[in-house]
Amino acid sequence: MNFCSHCGSAQLVFKIPEGDNRPRYICSNCGVIHYSNPKIVTGCLPIWRNRVLLAKRAIEPRKNYWNVPSGYMENGETVEQGAAREVLEETLAKVAGLTLHTVFSIPHINQVYIHFLAELDKPDFGIGEESLEVRLFTEEDIPWKEIAFTSSVFTLKHYFEDLRKGRREVHMGGME
Repeated sequence: MNFCSHCGSAQLVFKIPEGDNRPRYICSNCGVIHYSNPKIVTGCLPIWRNRVLLAKRAIEPRKNYWNVPSGYMENGETVEQGAAREVLEETLAKVAGLTLHTVFSIPHINQVYIHFLAELDKPDFGIGEESLEVRLFTEEDIPWKEIAFTSSVFTLKHYFEDLRKGRREVHMGGME
């Protein structure tokens, strides 16, 4: 951080503020403490007759790889709203009745993934502007070596494991 986003000053110091336990950027000019916290990535695994809807990414990172429709939350939305928005943006599909499926923490890149499950009312989907291709997959058809992110692999594996066991649970995971 080079400048204070509150007053524009370049008088920033990196130290532990009084009453805190972690170093933060503090503006020596206006006194504002700049907190840097993890980003929330929210997404949803749309399901149609035990098949899952995945999108092939048209953007970096991991362009040309398949992914659970996901993205960063926007200000002013709930995680469920963000997940439904990401599905619509990437697959043109509308989802409702989202249920929490996985929470996956990646502390070394300051991200937390929150993935939901939702049944599609009908197989009505298309290619959104961030996608190259959108398809329904059975577990056997998933191109596992072409899945973009570990968080998506975690979500997919737990969905199919739960399906085989006739249950739906919330799964916690992560990587350092």
